[in-house]
Amino acid sequence: MPGCRISVWDPEGPPSGADVALVWRPPAELFKHETGLTTLFNLGAGVDALLKMPEIPPHVRIVRLEDAGMAVQMAEYALYALLRVSRDFQAFDDAQSRQHWDTREGTRPADWPVGVLGLGQVGLRVAQTLADFGYPVAGWSRSPRDIPGVESFAGEAALPAFLARTRFLVNVLPLTPDTIGVLNRETLSRLLPGAHLVNVGRGEHLVEDDLVQMLEEGEIAGATLDVFHTEPLPRDHPFWHDARVHVTPHIAARTLRDESIAQIAGKVAQLLRGEEISGVVERSRGY
Repeated sequence: MPGCRISVWDPEGPPSGADVALVWRPPAELFKHETGLTTLFNLGAGVDALLKMPEIPPHVRIVRLEDAGMAVQMAEYALYALLRVSRDFQAFDDAQSRQHWDTREGTRPADWPVGVLGLGQVGLRVAQTLADFGYPVAGWSRSPRDIPGVESFAGEAALPAFLARTRFLVNVLPLTPDTIGVLNRETLSRLLPGAHLVNVGRGEHLVEDDLVQMLEEGEIAGATLDVFHTEPLPRDHPFWHDARVHVTPHIAARTLRDESIAQIAGKVAQLLRGEEISGVVERSRGY
């Protein structure tokens, strides 16, 4: 970034005079110390932590990472989970541990209608990828989307119908006040019999106690979970000990360094030229 003065924030030193900050979970003191900031670049896609900070002045622009290599990773993770469940690969793993030659009838993609909650850049890539493998895919978003090969449901009124045709639910929604606890007994009970949940959004989307009870009562077949209310997941959490739950440690999509650098540097250059940039967070919407 030639022409830019770059410094590491020093809370003990004088204010840097910076108008742009690159942050991830910054301390509140930053905004009391650096009063000239006009733009925050968040070093990740999720901005919910920043939006909870009253110390950030209303005039400061918050910019989230857009994809930066994360969408394809999310699509890979969702496809992995879908194939693992729909092709019953866990059963073959179990059979191998018993040295048992377990032949089974094949399954049809049509038996596993997929629903993707959230059709932003990540959800769009997830939906298109799974549809390319022949699975019937639908997506739900707040406003209608026209995606080839993907059935679109939009708005709160369409959510029950979207859930009712879904057996494999992938959540990639952003975390906002409206989406906290969206994966609960009421919504999950609307899914088709034998349903499987994949949560790669935020831990706060899922009411964990509801899922535990639904698994115990046989109301849902299983879940693949990458995000949790408490991370690392506590050792005594029931998800660890339930064979129907596949746990991964928040690795569905990692922020890729080179792609992130290129994106942020490009947007800073646009700002210096007085141009508008994408990825600016609408605080009222939460993303």
